[in-house]
Amino acid sequence: MRGKLDRQVTMLSSLTTDQLVPNDHPIRHIKPIVDQALSGLSPLFNRMYAEMGRPSIPPEHLLKACLLIALYSVRSERQFCERLQYDLLFKWFLDLNIMDPAFDASTFSKNKERLLEHEAARGLLGAVLEEARRRKLLSEDHFTVDGTLLEAWASLKSFRPKDGSETPKTGDKNPSVDFRGEQRTNDTHESSTDPETRLAKKGAGKEARLSFAGHILMENRNGLVVDVSVTQATGTAERKAALDMLEKVPGKHRVTVGADKNYDTSDFVSQCREMTVTPHVARRKWTNLDQRTVRHPGYQVSQRIRKRVEEIFGWMKTVGGGRKLRYRGVARNQLWAEFTAAAYNLVRMAKLAVPKPAPIGRTVPIFPG
Repeated sequence: MRGKLDRQVTMLSSLTTDQLVPNDHPIRHIKPIVDQALSGLSPLFNRMYAEMGRPSIPPEHLLKACLLIALYSVRSERQFCERLQYDLLFKWFLDLNIMDPAFDASTFSKNKERLLEHEAARGLLGAVLEEARRRKLLSEDHFTVDGTLLEAWASLKSFRPKDGSETPKTGDKNPSVDFRGEQRTNDTHESSTDPETRLAKKGAGKEARLSFAGHILMENRNGLVVDVSVTQATGTAERKAALDMLEKVPGKHRVTVGADKNYDTSDFVSQCREMTVTPHVARRKWTNLDQRTVRHPGYQVSQRIRKRVEEIFGWMKTVGGGRKLRYRGVARNQLWAEFTAAAYNLVRMAKLAVPKPAPIGRTVPIFPG
């Protein structure tokens, strides 16, 4: 029987957003971790705001919004605020009622400097890692480091000479620029859109693009992000950022770090040994490692597990929206990277919290033990 179209609008409803989100939805494993992490950051939020004045949007809403932007591949903060108006799952994650209006997109811009000044994203990432440590999901001894290029929010047309001389242009509104015969380097040129970007390419024969360098320190037990950094794309940025992140690893005990061939240099290997870090880097033809390192089975294990760091870069570039960065400058892109790394860790922790099904063909006792 064909149902009838009822155009009568429901006037009153007793439903809540919690009742409308499915009980088996994966985000239900993420929200308790986020709520616990934000409750621990309450003293930080108190220092961020004045005691008197007009009430602002709660900082918990801003941080949760940044996580949702990464988790659901929302392309901009303005689009998120538009979606928050009608997406009940977003309202549930932010602890809003169905009838609560969405806040304006300018809230992100007005509070960005406040989040940067007090390192709120770094605090959230640290709180998530503390929960992972409490669940015994982190390795304190074995790590992997790697870097990648992140395309900046600037075009090659903005890469102009520092002395002010202009390249000949043709056209009116969107002129086409002829770079033929012109040698452009980071020493003589800079972007007028984002002066902190650098012209870089991934390898020989690849095109050069205005980029930043992204770096990740991963623990080897479950592939969680321990630290993340965004720097200018220079020839030594990977190794310098790796040493900076390894120096922040807590404890004085010896640890290992896996890496690719770009880290097989004499300065990186020697500085790692001075920091009581055993470098398990992939070997070049003329390697800087000796047999006391490569003869151990742990070296082969590090070389096998280190490839999992590419999964993190892939997730951050596709799901997290890092294929082309949305922000200008190192500081704002660092803020994005920390929120995105925290979102990735939350996804990993939610998956690890789900019990694995029993293998087919094996019986599981009803009363184990």
